[in-house]
Amino acid sequence: EQQQEGLMTDIAISENTKVTLNFALLLDDGSEVDSNFGKDPATFAVGDGSLLPGFERALFGLLPGAEAEFLVKPENAFGQPNDNNIQVVGRDQFEEALELERGMVFAFADAAGSEVPGVVADFDDAEVTIDFNHPLAGRTITFRVHIHDVEAAELH
Repeated sequence: EQQQEGLMTDIAISENTKVTLNFALLLDDGSEVDSNFGKDPATFAVGDGSLLPGFERALFGLLPGAEAEFLVKPENAFGQPNDNNIQVVGRDQFEEALELERGMVFAFADAAGSEVPGVVADFDDAEVTIDFNHPLAGRTITFRVHIHDVEAAELH
């Protein structure tokens, strides 16, 4: 790709940029949590909420064409597990016929009426312990990226 002198200048990722990239999220054992490598790249505007701030900040300064890998600590990724996010509900909140298993995910309504996922951590005949922590809470995430394009974002 030849570019005319002075016409195009690569800009680095920063506030007020729009980024097109492929990315992968990996756990410390190398297992992949999410990836769009091999698919069309995703485009997002810095600060639009598509990426957690800790992942966005890791990208700052990268130029189009860059490939990089970052370790994102739990506090900058999905947070640390919080004991307050573990709640016990009555077994009668679930259909009797339902065979509960550890690790099952259910959607629960929060105070605002939004759906939040909860994972069955434990249960007996009377009570079910639900863990509302993000499944990746407490995990260090490897964030692998290939930056395709960076452009100035339209400011509204």
